[in-house]
Amino acid sequence: MNIYQEQIMEHFHHPSHHGTLDAPTHSYSANNPTCGDEINIDMIINDDVITKVAFNGEGCAISQATASMLLEKIADKKITILQKITVEDITDLIGVELSPNRLKCALLSLETAQKALSHPTDSSLT
Repeated sequence: MNIYQEQIMEHFHHPSHHGTLDAPTHSYSANNPTCGDEINIDMIINDDVITKVAFNGEGCAISQATASMLLEKIADKKITILQKITVEDITDLIGVELSPNRLKCALLSLETAQKALSHPTDSSLT
């Protein structure tokens, strides 16, 4: 197994930022109907900085490990960092070549996190 595959399995079995947040300011859930992967991402954003972030869901090792790696990358960063992440950034993060279907699995967390930015929760309005 190469280093990237080991990293994917480590994040799958011991994900970073896994769980939910109490009173997130932003939250979004999405799924990949092709394979059934599901991701929910909660964020607390203060002054355009993602101060806390968490994910939960179910799915393949690629979707869940990518969520863990992505959230490590954006935690405590300005939202512009998340807004600028591209497909190429995700494939670099994963480090292994993916089929088109597996690429959809890897991109689910990015798409969900980016959509969460435009979905404030009720708690963010108080």
